[in-house]
Amino acid sequence: MDGTISNIPEYGVGELAGAIKRTLEGSFARVRVRGELTEVKPYPSGHIYLSLKDQDAKIESVVWKSAVRNLGLKPENGVEVIATGRLSTYADRSKYQLIIDKLEYAGEGALLARIERLRVALLKQGLFERKRPLPLLPRVIGVVTSERGAVIQDIRTTLARRFPRHVILWPVAVQGEGAAAQIAAAINGFSALPEGGAIPRPDVIIVARGGGSLEDLMAFNEEEVVRAAATCTIPLISAVGHETDTTLIDFASDRRAPTPTAAAELAVPSRVEIAADIAQKSARLDQAVQARLRAAHLNLTRAERFLPDAPALLAQARQRLDDRGERLTGALPALVQVKRGQLVRAEAGLRHPREILAAARAGLASLAQRADAAWARAQQRRSAAPALSRLSSAPVAGLIRERAAQLAGLSARLEAVSYHAVLARGFALVQDAKGAAVTSAATVRPGQKLRLTFRDGQVEAQSARTPSAEDKQGTLL
Repeated sequence: MDGTISNIPEYGVGELAGAIKRTLEGSFARVRVRGELTEVKPYPSGHIYLSLKDQDAKIESVVWKSAVRNLGLKPENGVEVIATGRLSTYADRSKYQLIIDKLEYAGEGALLARIERLRVALLKQGLFERKRPLPLLPRVIGVVTSERGAVIQDIRTTLARRFPRHVILWPVAVQGEGAAAQIAAAINGFSALPEGGAIPRPDVIIVARGGGSLEDLMAFNEEEVVRAAATCTIPLISAVGHETDTTLIDFASDRRAPTPTAAAELAVPSRVEIAADIAQKSARLDQAVQARLRAAHLNLTRAERFLPDAPALLAQARQRLDDRGERLTGALPALVQVKRGQLVRAEAGLRHPREILAAARAGLASLAQRADAAWARAQQRRSAAPALSRLSSAPVAGLIRERAAQLAGLSARLEAVSYHAVLARGFALVQDAKGAAVTSAATVRPGQKLRLTFRDGQVEAQSARTPSAEDKQGTLL
């Protein structure tokens, strides 16, 4: 048995692994595999390890760092793709793997499912809630699109036709590898421009591209583009594809336009329409002003009928003023006469100080007589009754002295307020013929009879005074 010769070739482990690798790579040098991405793991080295599976099997795969930039899409778990690459082996673990250099979505169904999952996730995060109003007439409009093609020309032509504005173009790739990153960078770049900087900050941004297939529009469905649109600090208009095309940036933008031309129409108003609107409003304003003026004139005319005659009112007021002035001229002397009569009557009721003093003296004499009579009776009673002899006469004499002192004080006060004391100092009392006191020279008429009372008697006199112009004016008043 040991010396039996066999025709089965003998391989070393490394030789067998190399043979298997050569066989696989020779037979499957270029393959396209359809399956669902799973176990996607980017490594710090830049390689991406993942697996492709369907309902029957699973194959491990790898994307080398050098192929990541040209891969075509970003690998995500759960996405159905068509992977293009070659089969090879990993001898250390005795397994085979698919080395991928290109990924494509496996039909529109897979793309729509991926887009819907991303839309639901971003909706839950609140990225589609903010909707800001667009400025009425922006000074600067930023455009994010390709510098080649009809989109930018359509936008410029529409703006020139409706209302010419300053346009800043940020050229980007609108499809293919790296397009999403360029679009997101352009939106963020416009948003980061400072006010008053070297580059004017746009008042509104238009993100646009022409029509295309769902694969062509996928750059506008990428998460980084949607987040850039949602966080943009400038009002943003999305105009991607044709009217029936819908991308995720449409949900995050402030306004969606069906076409780039429509986006330009949303960004600026029509100058012709504004002029017509202003003319219409101006005409309506003129009509309203004229109507208000006519109504006010009509109301004024109606109110004028109920207004009194102003000249007649003024004439009546002047007549009343003249009448009151004339009556006032005669009223003042009459008032003076009334007051003078009241003064005379009051004077007649006053008692002369001499009379008051005489009455007081008479009362005092009566009290003295009564005191003397009382003293005499007291003496008689004392002589009749020895006990009464002890009655002292001192209280009676003291009472008399006290009363006499009070009478002297009252007499002095009465003499102090009497005008006779004033006459004793050289003054005189002037009275008219009726006995009324004359206190002002202005009231003395020329030739008027006067009575002058001095300290020691009365003298009759007649006024020889000529009244001045001032006195005449006072007399008229």
